[in-house]
Amino acid sequence: MKRLARGERLALAAAVPDGLLRIDVAADGLPVDVACFGLDEHGRLVDDAYMTFFNQGATPCGGVRLEGDGTFAFALDRLPARVARVVVTASVDAHRGGTMAQLRAGALRLRGRDGEFARFDVTGADFAREQAVMLGEVYRKDGQWRFMAVGQGFDGGLPALVRHFGAEVASAATSASASASAAPAAAPAVNLEKRVAREAPALVSLVKSAGVSLAKVGLDGHRARVCLVLDISGSMRALYRDGLVQRFAERILALGCRFDDDGEIDVFLFGRDVHRDEPMGLGNWSGYVGQVIDRHPLEGDTRYGAAMQAVRRHYFPDAGGGERRQPLAAALPVYVMFVTDGGTSDKPLTERQLRWSSREPVFWQFMGIGKGKKSKSRLLANFADSDFPFLEKLDELDGRLVDNAGFFSVSSPDEHGDDALYDLLMEEYPGWLREARRHGLLH
Repeated sequence: MKRLARGERLALAAAVPDGLLRIDVAADGLPVDVACFGLDEHGRLVDDAYMTFFNQGATPCGGVRLEGDGTFAFALDRLPARVARVVVTASVDAHRGGTMAQLRAGALRLRGRDGEFARFDVTGADFAREQAVMLGEVYRKDGQWRFMAVGQGFDGGLPALVRHFGAEVASAATSASASASAAPAAAPAVNLEKRVAREAPALVSLVKSAGVSLAKVGLDGHRARVCLVLDISGSMRALYRDGLVQRFAERILALGCRFDDDGEIDVFLFGRDVHRDEPMGLGNWSGYVGQVIDRHPLEGDTRYGAAMQAVRRHYFPDAGGGERRQPLAAALPVYVMFVTDGGTSDKPLTERQLRWSSREPVFWQFMGIGKGKKSKSRLLANFADSDFPFLEKLDELDGRLVDNAGFFSVSSPDEHGDDALYDLLMEEYPGWLREARRHGLLH
């Protein structure tokens, strides 16, 4: 049986291959009410019928049922695709009052057909005046169900949780009958920063800097998936050796934390071949790039097109990385940070990939590392002969449904300060978002 720390994640496929999971909530010394919230990709309650609590014991699909005191039974395969996360919560009994600080001992236990396989413990010492807590969440990642221990407290009890998930409290009483609201939930920036401060305090200033740049372009509440694509050709050796790529990756992870509260970014590597490694996240960010390079040593050749094809195949598997003739719509866009220090040997494939992906909800931000600084960016005032004529060509490529790429070059990954870098990364993306919505690529 595994004991989970706050923020720790766990794949569920091995423990519950049949998708039948039970989660028990125990609270010693404090009467609590338990509830489950079925959320969409934006973190909002998908429907009032997907709040499972004492007055509503099951979801319409049968995917979540409340069985007895504090036990939820999950049939994960029954949950509709629109349910991206299910959050398990506990709140102080409204009729008795109190705060979570009075909790002597609490636990969330995960059980499968072979019994308990994981446990997350909390105590009153973890809280202060909070009257409710998000204990853990079951969520989808790359087509598989996973669990994360959360332990995040809320002032205001169950009504505060309901409002946090984008719904309206139908009654001031904590019977918590709720209905879905058309208005989105406020961006949980403060809670995110608390989580980063707890799990990766060295990244706090980066996350704040990213937030400032997003707010400038009206994207402070924006949600997206973030992917980092790194050139591992031999000419990148000094950049990896000197830690410059690691530091740049940390800045992209901070952006990813702003865009997606799972605290992870996907990572692809390319040279002669393409490799997808484990995501970079708040739990493994320190020294991540060095460990990845140990697993995938630098290679000869550079193939943009092959890398782009692998990324498309991962996020949009129906096309298999091939031609897409009709626009594909999705709730969440994909922001790809593509880093290279040289040209590519598969230019025709690269051009095809960029044209085909213009019908998908994916934006490609290319960054070339070299002496030249030529870019159409208004933020780069120092122009010189570019080392990346092909990337400039991609930035203006014809035959696309929308302009789905941006490009700038730097002499080194750390050339720009954090604020300037995030401003650069957000220069063309907002315009693409508008066009993507206009052409039906985003719901």
